[in-house]
Amino acid sequence: MRWQNAAAAGLLIMAIAGCQTATTGGVVRTNEPAKGDYTAFGDTFDGLKTVSDVDYYASDQAVTEAKTQFRSENYGNAGALFYKATRLAPNDGVAWLGLAASCDRIRRFDLADLAYGRAYKLLGATPEYYNNVGYSYLLRGKLQEARSNFLKAYELAPNDPTVANNLKLLSSSVENVER
Repeated sequence: MRWQNAAAAGLLIMAIAGCQTATTGGVVRTNEPAKGDYTAFGDTFDGLKTVSDVDYYASDQAVTEAKTQFRSENYGNAGALFYKATRLAPNDGVAWLGLAASCDRIRRFDLADLAYGRAYKLLGATPEYYNNVGYSYLLRGKLQEARSNFLKAYELAPNDPTVANNLKLLSSSVENVER
């Protein structure tokens, strides 16, 4: 008798599931409300932000803290926070660029190169990218590579004071060799 009740309940569930009154025409709804849809409070969705409009990402707080640590010359802490940001949002190019710069400052050029590679894939050929790579080469003592990257940054942003300062720093490095 129990299996008969279970079978009857199963048939009833299938019958109810098959009786959908609304036709969607094969369109699957996303989280975006349709025009004229109402919220649970009786007002329309017009003007409400949906998930696609949100400007906050999980890595934002870590990146902000990392930048503060970097400016305070706490490069190890900055690197740890930028690394956390890359784990929270693997497609955050700013976090990868910050991680690379932090690795440069603690002389972990092997890790910096990996982070620069990822940053380039996400950000592309930006003045910030070339400027940071140039500075990385400057720290390594590879002045030709540094110059090449600084010039690429300068071509993309000729009025950027950071790029101009790094070009001056490079020229003074060439002129004032210390042994």
